[in-house]
Amino acid sequence: MRLLLDEQQDRAIAKLLRDDGYDVIAIAERREWRELADVDVLAMAIADRRAVVTEDVRDSAILHRRVLDEGQAHYGIVLTSSRRFPRRNGGPNPLAAALRKLLDVNTSEASLRDQLIWLS
Repeated sequence: MRLLLDEQQDRAIAKLLRDDGYDVIAIAERREWRELADVDVLAMAIADRRAVVTEDVRDSAILHRRVLDEGQAHYGIVLTSSRRFPRRNGGPNPLAAALRKLLDVNTSEASLRDQLIWLS
């Protein structure tokens, strides 16, 4: 599975996971991506066969339903929360650890196909 981290996630998480051998990119890594609307982020993820990791719960749920209602597919939408995964400078990163577990369990790019899940 490959991931696209939405703008809320620090690009350092993507780099950390890439250093561990995972295929992860972050919106925060490219200036031109930072202003993308949620629908465009999902379209980019679909085109690149990636699951999206985001804190935009409401918009993502709507987009998930819209994609499925239109007979299309996506490669997963993984919902997170800054309350569950607080942002920290330095030290262990609980979000990176949770994403690492998710990637280890879901090795196929289609593992989360058309699913909307909460990261735990």
